Amino acid sequence: TNRPDVLDPALLRPGRFDRHITIDRPTKAGRLGILKVHSRKVPLADDVDLEEIAAATIGFSGAELKNLVNEAALNAARSSQTSVTRDDFDYARDRVLMGPRREEVLNKHEREMTAYHEAGHALLGWLLPEADPVHKVTIIPRGRALGVTQFLPDDDRYSIGERRLQTQLIVALGGRAAEKLVFDEFTAGGEGDLKQVTQIARRMVANWGMSEVIGPVAFTQVEDHPFLGKEIHEQRTYSDETARLIDQEIQRFLVGAAENAMSILKKHRDQLDSLASALQEHESVDSKMLEELIGKAGQYNLQETNGKP
Repeated sequence: TNRPDVLDPALLRPGRFDRHITIDRPTKAGRLGILKVHSRKVPLADDVDLEEIAAATIGFSGAELKNLVNEAALNAARSSQTSVTRDDFDYARDRVLMGPRREEVLNKHEREMTAYHEAGHALLGWLLPEADPVHKVTIIPRGRALGVTQFLPDDDRYSIGERRLQTQLIVALGGRAAEKLVFDEFTAGGEGDLKQVTQIARRMVANWGMSEVIGPVAFTQVEDHPFLGKEIHEQRTYSDETARLIDQEIQRFLVGAAENAMSILKKHRDQLDSLASALQEHESVDSKMLEELIGKAGQYNLQETNGKP
């Protein structure tokens, strides 16, 4: 169950269901085992390496891995192939991570704005060493998004540090920064980015003690189980004055990240323009093309800011 809190306490007494086991997402070894199970009856081409696929699917659940194999097999069948190739798995991974491709035609201005928005994310993710590696950036509408920048962690991660979180804020605000830099206005396409960074900044300030002003205090109480619906049980345990300070610190973190994003993009405007042009021409840019356009990844040295530019 995802909701042990709603079970009858009598069920959980000693001698009955008295052990709680949390099932995490599979590690690389677990993903490899799951892929082997689901691909047993699937004819794989010689260029398919399941270990490589397991390494590139960090964070996937067992159900998502099953869906990955099924989507790859379906794509091969649609092409009347006798075996499933690496390209089929690449297609399937994009579909699982980014959603199905939408056959919408953007007008020239929307296409250009989307290209710069995604180029802002991708360029910052490529330049900053604490960012997850950029796998692919596309302006093909997928799911509910007009474009997607896909990041793939290079290893399984169980904890995250302050510098990496600050980098996440900067990269996530890179799309809006690029819009403002190039077109001198923001679009509604940054709504998801704003929700993401606000949630991260709030946790940094109120939960993880990463604000010098607030200090090493966790201000929310959550029932002690890592299951669905936990935020429903959060209770505010602090004063209105503390709430005001938390809001001010969240704003400071986000304004600082936005200013950092803008500053870096201004310094690398030529590369931003080159990447946006490549996206408009090719629709998708992978890591190899990114290296050709920008150079080696992780070349920008971002100093610790604690929310300040």
